[in-house]
Amino acid sequence: MHTDKLTFVVGTGRCGSTALSAVVNLHPDVLSLNELFASVSDPAVLSEEPLSGPEFWGFLTRPNRVSDNMIRNGAPPSEFLYNRHPEWRYSAATTGIPAISMMVLPHLTDDPDGLLDELEPEVNSWPTRPAPLQWQALFATLAERFGAPGAVVERSGLSLGRVPQLRALFPQARFVHLFRNGPDCALSMSRHIAFRMLPMLWEMAQRCGLESPYELTPEHAAQLPPDLAPLLTEHYDPALVLDRPIPLAAFGAMWSQWIVDGVRHLEELPADIRTALSYERLLEEPRKELTRLAEFIGVEARPDWLDAATALLDGDGRCGSALTLPPAELDALRESCTTGTEALAGQGL
Repeated sequence: MHTDKLTFVVGTGRCGSTALSAVVNLHPDVLSLNELFASVSDPAVLSEEPLSGPEFWGFLTRPNRVSDNMIRNGAPPSEFLYNRHPEWRYSAATTGIPAISMMVLPHLTDDPDGLLDELEPEVNSWPTRPAPLQWQALFATLAERFGAPGAVVERSGLSLGRVPQLRALFPQARFVHLFRNGPDCALSMSRHIAFRMLPMLWEMAQRCGLESPYELTPEHAAQLPPDLAPLLTEHYDPALVLDRPIPLAAFGAMWSQWIVDGVRHLEELPADIRTALSYERLLEEPRKELTRLAEFIGVEARPDWLDAATALLDGDGRCGSALTLPPAELDALRESCTTGTEALAGQGL
Protein backbone atom coordinates (compact mmCIF):
# COMPACT_ATOMS: atom_id res chain seq x y z
CA MET A 1 0.00 0.00 0.00
CA HIS A 2 1.36 3.43 -0.94
CA THR A 3 1.30 6.06 1.78
CA ASP A 4 -0.57 8.46 -0.51
CA LYS A 5 -3.65 6.43 0.49
CA LEU A 6 -2.95 7.10 4.15
CA THR A 7 -4.46 9.94 6.17
CA PHE A 8 -3.85 10.81 9.81
CA VAL A 9 -6.54 12.58 11.80
CA VAL A 10 -4.64 14.49 14.48
CA GLY A 11 -5.90 16.46 17.45
CA THR A 12 -5.57 17.16 21.14
CA GLY A 13 -7.96 14.43 22.27
CA ARG A 14 -11.47 15.11 23.63
CA CYS A 15 -12.07 16.96 20.36
CA GLY A 16 -14.67 14.66 18.80
CA SER A 17 -12.16 12.34 17.17
CA THR A 18 -13.73 9.16 18.56
CA ALA A 19 -17.02 10.13 16.91
CA LEU A 20 -15.17 10.87 13.68
CA SER A 21 -13.52 7.42 13.76
CA ALA A 22 -16.97 5.84 14.05
CA VAL A 23 -18.17 7.88 11.08
CA VAL A 24 -15.14 7.00 8.95
CA ASN A 25 -15.58 3.34 9.85
CA LEU A 26 -19.01 3.39 8.21
CA HIS A 27 -17.48 4.07 4.78
CA PRO A 28 -17.09 0.78 2.88
CA ASP A 29 -14.01 2.00 0.99
CA VAL A 30 -12.06 3.20 4.03
CA LEU A 31 -10.07 1.23 6.59
CA SER A 32 -10.51 3.06 9.89
CA LEU A 33 -7.67 2.48 12.35
CA ASN A 34 -8.86 3.66 15.74
CA GLU A 35 -6.20 4.66 18.32
CA LEU A 36 -3.51 2.57 16.61
CA PHE A 37 -0.55 4.75 17.50
CA ALA A 38 -1.99 5.48 20.93
CA SER A 39 -2.07 1.73 21.54
CA VAL A 40 1.32 0.85 20.09
CA SER A 41 3.64 3.73 20.91
CA ASP A 42 7.03 2.21 21.76
CA PRO A 43 9.74 4.47 20.27
CA ALA A 44 11.35 1.55 18.42
CA VAL A 45 8.22 0.79 16.43
CA LEU A 46 7.70 4.45 15.53
CA SER A 47 11.14 4.95 14.04
CA GLU A 48 13.13 3.95 10.97
CA GLU A 49 14.63 1.06 12.92
CA PRO A 50 14.62 -2.30 11.09
CA LEU A 51 12.31 -4.83 12.69
CA SER A 52 11.73 -8.49 11.92
CA GLY A 53 8.20 -9.79 11.57
CA PRO A 54 8.26 -11.41 15.03
CA GLU A 55 9.69 -8.24 16.57
CA PHE A 56 6.97 -6.13 14.98
CA TRP A 57 4.30 -8.59 16.14
CA GLY A 58 5.70 -8.36 19.64
CA PHE A 59 5.19 -4.61 19.69
CA LEU A 60 1.64 -4.96 18.36
CA THR A 61 0.60 -7.51 20.96
CA ARG A 62 2.57 -6.66 24.09
CA PRO A 63 0.00 -5.55 26.70
CA ASN A 64 0.10 -1.94 27.79
CA ARG A 65 0.72 -1.92 31.53
CA VAL A 66 -0.94 1.45 32.14
CA SER A 67 -4.06 0.49 30.20
CA ASP A 68 -4.39 -2.86 31.96
CA ASN A 69 -3.93 -1.14 35.33
CA MET A 70 -6.79 1.24 34.57
CA ILE A 71 -9.07 -1.71 33.88
CA ARG A 72 -7.92 -3.69 36.91
CA ASN A 73 -8.56 -0.70 39.14
CA GLY A 74 -12.04 -0.07 37.78
CA ALA A 75 -11.30 3.09 35.84
CA PRO A 76 -11.13 2.24 32.12
CA PRO A 77 -11.66 5.22 29.78
CA SER A 78 -14.67 5.04 27.49
CA GLU A 79 -12.30 4.60 24.52
CA PHE A 80 -11.31 1.12 25.70
CA LEU A 81 -13.37 -1.49 23.86
CA TYR A 82 -11.99 -4.96 24.52
CA ASN A 83 -12.63 -4.95 28.27
CA ARG A 84 -16.38 -4.58 27.70
CA HIS A 85 -16.53 -8.24 26.63
CA PRO A 86 -15.58 -10.63 29.43
CA GLU A 87 -16.34 -13.53 27.11
CA TRP A 88 -13.33 -12.68 24.93
CA ARG A 89 -10.02 -14.49 25.42
CA TYR A 90 -7.79 -11.96 27.15
CA SER A 91 -8.14 -10.26 30.49
CA ALA A 92 -6.34 -7.32 32.06
CA ALA A 93 -6.40 -9.20 35.36
CA THR A 94 -4.74 -12.38 34.10
CA THR A 95 -3.20 -12.53 30.64
CA GLY A 96 -3.04 -8.83 29.86
CA ILE A 97 -4.81 -7.49 26.77
CA PRO A 98 -2.74 -7.32 23.57
CA ALA A 99 -2.09 -3.67 22.73
CA ILE A 100 -3.69 -3.85 19.30
CA SER A 101 -6.73 -5.62 20.74
CA MET A 102 -7.68 -2.92 23.23
CA MET A 103 -9.10 -0.37 20.78
CA VAL A 104 -7.95 -1.14 17.24
CA LEU A 105 -9.31 -4.60 16.42
CA PRO A 106 -12.70 -4.32 18.22
CA HIS A 107 -13.33 -1.18 16.14
CA LEU A 108 -13.04 -3.34 13.03
CA THR A 109 -14.71 -6.62 14.00
CA ASP A 110 -16.88 -8.34 16.56
CA ASP A 111 -14.27 -11.12 16.70
CA PRO A 112 -10.97 -9.42 17.58
CA ASP A 113 -9.50 -12.66 18.91
CA GLY A 114 -10.13 -14.36 15.58
CA LEU A 115 -8.59 -11.45 13.68
CA LEU A 116 -5.56 -11.52 15.97
CA ASP A 117 -5.16 -15.24 15.22
CA GLU A 118 -5.36 -14.54 11.47
CA LEU A 119 -2.73 -11.82 11.63
CA GLU A 120 -0.20 -13.64 13.80
CA PRO A 121 1.26 -16.13 11.28
CA GLU A 122 1.29 -13.57 8.48
CA VAL A 123 3.04 -10.82 10.42
CA ASN A 124 5.50 -13.28 11.96
CA SER A 125 6.49 -14.38 8.45
CA TRP A 126 7.45 -10.90 7.32
CA PRO A 127 11.12 -10.15 6.61
CA THR A 128 13.26 -7.70 8.52
CA ARG A 129 12.74 -4.20 7.14
CA PRO A 130 12.36 -0.61 8.41
CA ALA A 131 9.42 -0.14 10.75
CA PRO A 132 7.49 2.14 8.33
CA LEU A 133 7.45 -0.69 5.77
CA GLN A 134 6.08 -3.06 8.41
CA TRP A 135 3.32 -0.57 9.17
CA GLN A 136 2.50 -0.20 5.47
CA ALA A 137 2.30 -3.98 5.14
CA LEU A 138 -0.09 -4.09 8.11
CA PHE A 139 -2.27 -1.37 6.58
CA ALA A 140 -2.38 -3.25 3.28
CA THR A 141 -3.20 -6.55 4.97
CA LEU A 142 -6.08 -5.07 6.95
CA ALA A 143 -7.38 -3.08 3.98
CA GLU A 144 -7.53 -6.27 1.92
CA ARG A 145 -9.07 -8.22 4.80
CA PHE A 146 -11.91 -5.69 5.16
CA GLY A 147 -12.36 -4.90 1.48
CA ALA A 148 -11.44 -1.24 1.90
CA PRO A 149 -9.29 -0.34 -1.11
CA GLY A 150 -9.97 3.39 -1.12
CA ALA A 151 -8.03 4.77 1.81
CA VAL A 152 -6.62 4.16 5.28
CA VAL A 153 -7.41 6.66 8.04
CA GLU A 154 -5.60 6.41 11.38
CA ARG A 155 -6.90 8.42 14.31
CA SER A 156 -5.41 8.54 17.79
CA GLY A 157 -6.17 10.83 20.69
CA LEU A 158 -3.49 13.33 21.70
CA SER A 159 -1.77 12.88 18.32
CA LEU A 160 -1.20 16.52 17.35
CA GLY A 161 2.30 16.43 18.81
CA ARG A 162 3.23 13.47 16.60
CA VAL A 163 2.87 15.35 13.30
CA PRO A 164 6.65 15.72 12.66
CA GLN A 165 7.25 12.07 13.54
CA LEU A 166 4.40 10.80 11.36
CA ARG A 167 5.51 13.03 8.49
CA ALA A 168 9.05 11.65 8.69
CA LEU A 169 7.88 8.03 8.75
CA PHE A 170 5.12 8.40 6.13
CA PRO A 171 6.17 11.31 3.88
CA GLN A 172 3.26 10.96 1.45
CA ALA A 173 0.53 10.78 4.10
CA ARG A 174 -2.15 13.44 4.47
CA PHE A 175 -3.20 15.16 7.70
CA VAL A 176 -6.57 16.30 8.99
CA HIS A 177 -6.46 18.54 12.05
CA LEU A 178 -9.68 17.99 13.99
CA PHE A 179 -10.18 20.72 16.58
CA ARG A 180 -12.83 21.77 19.07
CA ASN A 181 -13.70 24.92 20.99
CA GLY A 182 -10.94 25.32 23.59
CA PRO A 183 -12.96 25.72 26.81
CA ASP A 184 -15.29 22.83 25.88
CA CYS A 185 -12.32 20.61 25.02
CA ALA A 186 -10.42 21.50 28.20
CA LEU A 187 -13.51 20.89 30.34
CA SER A 188 -13.89 17.44 28.76
CA MET A 189 -10.21 16.70 29.50
CA SER A 190 -10.75 17.64 33.13
CA ARG A 191 -13.36 14.88 33.45
CA HIS A 192 -11.30 12.15 31.75
CA ILE A 193 -9.02 9.97 33.88
CA ALA A 194 -6.24 9.66 31.30
CA PHE A 195 -5.99 13.43 30.82
CA ARG A 196 -6.17 14.00 34.57
CA MET A 197 -3.24 11.64 34.95
CA LEU A 198 -1.02 13.70 32.63
CA PRO A 199 -0.17 16.57 35.00
CA MET A 200 0.22 14.04 37.82
CA LEU A 201 2.67 11.96 35.80
CA TRP A 202 4.74 15.04 34.97
CA GLU A 203 4.78 15.98 38.64
CA MET A 204 5.95 12.46 39.48
CA ALA A 205 8.73 12.64 36.91
CA GLN A 206 9.90 16.00 38.24
CA ARG A 207 9.92 14.76 41.83
CA CYS A 208 12.07 11.81 40.71
CA GLY A 209 14.47 13.99 38.74
CA LEU A 210 13.41 12.53 35.39
CA GLU A 211 13.04 14.32 32.08
CA SER A 212 9.84 12.53 31.07
CA PRO A 213 7.04 10.42 32.59
CA TYR A 214 8.05 7.68 30.15
CA GLU A 215 11.10 7.10 32.38
CA LEU A 216 8.99 6.28 35.45
CA THR A 217 9.20 2.71 36.76
CA PRO A 218 7.55 0.98 39.75
CA GLU A 219 10.82 1.44 41.65
CA HIS A 220 10.30 5.23 41.62
CA ALA A 221 7.26 4.83 43.88
CA ALA A 222 9.53 4.94 46.94
CA GLN A 223 10.46 8.55 46.06
CA LEU A 224 6.87 9.76 45.83
CA PRO A 225 4.29 10.91 48.41
CA PRO A 226 1.27 8.71 49.28
CA ASP A 227 -1.06 10.59 46.93
CA LEU A 228 1.14 9.76 43.90
CA ALA A 229 3.14 6.60 44.66
CA PRO A 230 0.22 4.13 44.17
CA LEU A 231 -0.10 5.14 40.50
CA LEU A 232 3.12 3.24 39.82
CA THR A 233 1.79 0.06 41.40
CA GLU A 234 -0.59 -2.62 40.17
CA HIS A 235 -3.45 -1.47 42.39
CA TYR A 236 -4.60 2.05 43.18
CA ASP A 237 -7.83 3.84 44.03
CA PRO A 238 -9.08 5.79 40.97
CA ALA A 239 -10.18 8.50 43.41
CA LEU A 240 -6.51 9.47 43.66
CA VAL A 241 -6.86 10.75 40.10
CA LEU A 242 -10.53 11.59 39.78
CA ASP A 243 -10.81 13.53 43.04
CA ARG A 244 -7.47 15.31 42.94
CA PRO A 245 -8.00 19.09 42.86
CA ILE A 246 -6.66 20.29 39.50
CA PRO A 247 -7.69 23.78 38.34
CA LEU A 248 -9.66 23.85 35.10
CA ALA A 249 -7.24 26.45 33.83
CA ALA A 250 -4.47 23.82 33.94
CA PHE A 251 -6.33 21.86 31.26
CA GLY A 252 -6.92 25.02 29.27
CA ALA A 253 -3.19 25.72 29.37
CA MET A 254 -2.43 22.15 28.19
CA TRP A 255 -4.93 22.51 25.34
CA SER A 256 -3.41 25.85 24.32
CA GLN A 257 0.15 24.53 24.31
CA TRP A 258 -0.81 21.49 22.24
CA ILE A 259 -2.71 23.65 19.74
CA VAL A 260 0.09 26.22 19.42
CA ASP A 261 2.72 23.54 18.86
CA GLY A 262 0.47 21.52 16.58
CA VAL A 263 -0.44 24.45 14.36
CA ARG A 264 3.25 25.28 14.01
CA HIS A 265 4.06 21.71 12.98
CA LEU A 266 1.17 21.58 10.51
CA GLU A 267 2.22 24.88 8.93
CA GLU A 268 5.49 23.20 7.97
CA LEU A 269 3.65 20.69 5.77
CA PRO A 270 2.77 21.35 2.12
CA ALA A 271 -0.65 22.98 1.95
CA ASP A 272 -2.08 20.31 -0.34
CA ILE A 273 -1.58 17.48 2.17
CA ARG A 274 -3.27 19.10 5.17
CA THR A 275 -6.69 20.39 6.06
CA ALA A 276 -8.62 21.30 9.19
CA LEU A 277 -12.01 20.17 10.44
CA SER A 278 -14.02 21.88 13.16
CA TYR A 279 -15.96 19.55 15.45
CA GLU A 280 -18.68 22.15 15.88
CA ARG A 281 -18.99 22.67 12.13
CA LEU A 282 -19.09 18.91 11.62
CA LEU A 283 -22.15 18.71 13.87
CA GLU A 284 -23.79 21.75 12.30
CA GLU A 285 -23.23 20.77 8.65
CA PRO A 286 -22.32 17.08 8.62
CA ARG A 287 -23.01 16.44 4.93
CA LYS A 288 -20.98 19.41 3.76
CA GLU A 289 -18.02 18.71 6.03
CA LEU A 290 -17.99 14.97 5.42
CA THR A 291 -18.17 15.50 1.65
CA ARG A 292 -15.12 17.74 1.96
CA LEU A 293 -13.37 15.15 4.13
CA ALA A 294 -14.10 12.33 1.67
CA GLU A 295 -12.71 14.36 -1.21
CA PHE A 296 -9.55 15.11 0.80
CA ILE A 297 -8.84 11.47 1.69
CA GLY A 298 -9.67 10.34 -1.84
CA VAL A 299 -12.96 8.45 -1.62
CA GLU A 300 -16.49 9.07 -2.86
CA ALA A 301 -18.92 10.81 -0.51
CA ARG A 302 -21.49 8.08 -1.03
CA PRO A 303 -25.09 9.12 -0.26
CA ASP A 304 -25.68 6.02 1.88
CA TRP A 305 -22.58 6.82 3.90
CA LEU A 306 -23.61 10.43 4.38
CA ASP A 307 -27.06 9.28 5.55
CA ALA A 308 -25.61 6.83 8.07
CA ALA A 309 -22.95 9.26 9.26
CA THR A 310 -25.44 12.08 9.77
CA ALA A 311 -27.69 9.78 11.78
CA LEU A 312 -24.73 8.71 13.92
CA LEU A 313 -23.68 12.30 14.61
CA ASP A 314 -27.20 13.46 15.36
CA GLY A 315 -27.46 13.96 19.10
CA ASP A 316 -23.70 13.79 19.59
CA GLY A 317 -23.65 17.50 20.24
CA ARG A 318 -21.60 18.58 23.23
CA CYS A 319 -21.13 22.14 22.05
CA GLY A 320 -21.11 24.88 24.63
CA SER A 321 -20.65 22.63 27.65
CA ALA A 322 -18.26 25.12 29.25
CA LEU A 323 -21.00 27.76 29.26
CA THR A 324 -22.60 25.96 32.21
CA LEU A 325 -19.62 26.85 34.44
CA PRO A 326 -19.83 29.60 37.04
CA PRO A 327 -18.84 32.94 35.40
CA ALA A 328 -15.54 33.32 37.26
CA GLU A 329 -14.46 29.77 36.45
CA LEU A 330 -15.47 30.19 32.80
CA ASP A 331 -13.50 33.45 32.55
CA ALA A 332 -10.38 31.78 33.97
CA LEU A 333 -10.78 28.85 31.60
CA ARG A 334 -11.21 31.12 28.59
CA GLU A 335 -8.12 33.07 29.61
CA SER A 336 -6.07 29.86 29.83
CA CYS A 337 -7.21 28.94 26.30
CA THR A 338 -6.30 32.31 24.80
CA THR A 339 -3.04 31.40 23.05
CA GLY A 340 -4.54 28.25 21.51
CA THR A 341 -7.63 30.13 20.36
CA GLU A 342 -5.45 32.81 18.80
CA ALA A 343 -3.31 30.20 17.04
CA LEU A 344 -6.43 28.71 15.43
CA ALA A 345 -7.72 32.17 14.51
CA GLY A 346 -4.39 32.89 12.86
CA GLN A 347 -5.14 29.99 10.53
CA GLY A 348 -8.59 31.37 9.78
CA LEU A 349 -10.18 28.60 11.87
